[in-house]
Amino acid sequence: MTQLRLFCFGIGYTAQRLATGLLAEGWQVAGTAREDDSVEILKKLGIDAVPFDRNRPLDDPGTLFKGVTHVLSSVPPDDLGDPVLDVCGDALKADWIGYLSTTGVYGNRDGGMVNEGDVLAPTSMRARRRAEAESRWLDLGAHTFRLAGIYGPGRNVLEDVRTGQAKRIDKPGHVFSRIHVDDIGQIIRASMADPNPGRIYNVCDDEAASPMEVVSYGCELLGLSPPPVQGFTEAERHMTPMARTFWNDNKRVDNARIKKELGVELFYPSYREGLAAILKPVQ
Repeated sequence: MTQLRLFCFGIGYTAQRLATGLLAEGWQVAGTAREDDSVEILKKLGIDAVPFDRNRPLDDPGTLFKGVTHVLSSVPPDDLGDPVLDVCGDALKADWIGYLSTTGVYGNRDGGMVNEGDVLAPTSMRARRRAEAESRWLDLGAHTFRLAGIYGPGRNVLEDVRTGQAKRIDKPGHVFSRIHVDDIGQIIRASMADPNPGRIYNVCDDEAASPMEVVSYGCELLGLSPPPVQGFTEAERHMTPMARTFWNDNKRVDNARIKKELGVELFYPSYREGLAAILKPVQ
């Protein structure tokens, strides 16, 4: 049998979770991180990691990619374009190529539903760059995954509540879609098992919800009093520019394709199941 080998550009929170699962099943995993410290951490996990960014290219891409069966990129575009494609695009060859994008490419729909066939209308420069990068990856036949807001162990509203960083911001009618990191992993793996080059998948759970609702539920799980409600106008004054871009877009995301075409049954259909599962190990 062919040795399954993944090369992943940008092994961060999501890709690391995927990579460690694949290693446990006998895959070989290699990839990149921006910082030397991160490279060393990945090596200790059994990942053959090397440093990479636009200004620190791979020494010998041809050798690194030899024998690679699957390629995944989670590296975001910068103001010059997509670093991976700009530096390594000519060398990328694999049985399966995947690209992690964002539902931010849809822009604002005033609470309406979006699906993979809708025209993109990104509202921020960051999302516009992402849409441009998507187009280039799709030209390579990449399986493109538009990710909603990611949460999971170590990165979730329960941590925010515990540390006093959670805020209940009231913006009536405004919702976000979310996805548990382990559901991202199972969706990517379902695509690997049933390739359809150039296909786009929305990656989100079944229930878009307001951030205030999610914070309140997190407090309920922890048995803590929720923070006071803030009106959006007041809260916006203290937001970073990046945070404001998230609040500019209001939409619901259709996830029917991952179920119909990939046969995915979500581990965590909503934030409630996801947060409850995260809490269990510490109860």
